[in-house]
Amino acid sequence: MTIASINPATNQTIQEFAPLSKDDVIAAVELAHTAYQDWRRATFADRKRCLLRFAELLRADADEYARTITLDMGKRISESQYEIEYCAKIAEFYARGAERFLADQPMDVEGVDAYLHFEPLGVVMGVMPWNFPFYQVVRFATPNIMAGNTVLVKHASNVPQCAKTIEELFARCGLQRGIYTNLFIPSEFVELIVSDSRVQGISLTGSEPAGAAVAALAGKHLKRSVLELGGNDPFIVLEDADLDDVIPQAVKGRMVNAGQSCVASKRFIVVEAVADEFLTGFKKELAALKMGDPMDEATTLAPLSSEDAAVKLHDQVQATIDAGATVLLGGDRPDREGAYFNPTLLTDVTPDMPTFDQELFGPVATVYVVKDETAAIELANQSSYGLGGSVFTADVGRGRRVAEQIETGMVFVNQPTRSQAELPFGGIKNSGYGRELSHLGILEFVNKKLIHLGSV
Repeated sequence: MTIASINPATNQTIQEFAPLSKDDVIAAVELAHTAYQDWRRATFADRKRCLLRFAELLRADADEYARTITLDMGKRISESQYEIEYCAKIAEFYARGAERFLADQPMDVEGVDAYLHFEPLGVVMGVMPWNFPFYQVVRFATPNIMAGNTVLVKHASNVPQCAKTIEELFARCGLQRGIYTNLFIPSEFVELIVSDSRVQGISLTGSEPAGAAVAALAGKHLKRSVLELGGNDPFIVLEDADLDDVIPQAVKGRMVNAGQSCVASKRFIVVEAVADEFLTGFKKELAALKMGDPMDEATTLAPLSSEDAAVKLHDQVQATIDAGATVLLGGDRPDREGAYFNPTLLTDVTPDMPTFDQELFGPVATVYVVKDETAAIELANQSSYGLGGSVFTADVGRGRRVAEQIETGMVFVNQPTRSQAELPFGGIKNSGYGRELSHLGILEFVNKKLIHLGSV
């Protein structure tokens, strides 16, 4: 297995890391289990102190950490800087809120004195993706650490500098060894860890096939699991929407992280009364994106995360074109060094085409023209995915009614799907199950113990 940091802007290898052996992995599980015996008894004040220090350290060297993200996976430097600040906010949110989220809850049952008591479970594992290499880890690790669990993290093999840096940060914030452990391991070691009786659960953010494999492992070994998988988020534009506002939002929703986000807007479903105007404006804005070095603040379109990712996206787009889709913009790769892909706009995509219900991870937008609101809702729900979605309309009440009919875990009115520490994040269908962030995120890997004190 190759664990290497390869700069996607140049396809040049920066650094390689040696994977752990089987004995190393077993020792890491043992260390995490041993650390749990102490950490489970730590006070909320002690845990809070460590996570607030973690946030402080992130902010102190934010530019350095942002640069590490951009070098590892190619994100625009301004987006990397935003990611670091967001991680600090998540750490603070759980540091300050965990005691309240996990406070005993009296049961409102007549004649019974009983309450729910929340306790940590033990060692939990996270399998994390490359597209938000700090954020994904922090949103998994910080609630579990505040709950009293210890965590093992297998990060994506193409962001090892980020993985190593995060582990060092948790060590510097005062956590004892074993509370947070980074594992440079191949995928085949995941079952070794999940099957261990000391490991109580696993959380994965990644692809649908990876999620299916992890869910099968968790089921086989009777372990809890949380899955946040792919998305094919609809972006519905109704006839009363303000296109001067909608079009910039469409570009932002599709092109965040060069289109490599599970909750990026991907299917633009536009009512025919405004379709021509939307397409004209959307195409113009996409064509104006400036491809370049992601370290350059002037760049508005960064490379994809790797050469393999760019090749895969090209194959998906070409298969759709070959099946009869219309290319209004792009559709291919530029003649330049690095894992770049031209901004692409496709129309006339039909359900029989190979990518109709696939996630296109990159700067590729598909636009569907529909007759009316009813048709828009029907098409939005014609997907095996159900992560996020957006509805744009001048009437917020109408937007709410439409949003309630969309089959996803999250719907946003008059803005693209977004993430916020205080709000739950997660999907349905093939987009996974469970919730991260908000107070719900800290409840996934705790024992919700009923304590019954008798009748009153």
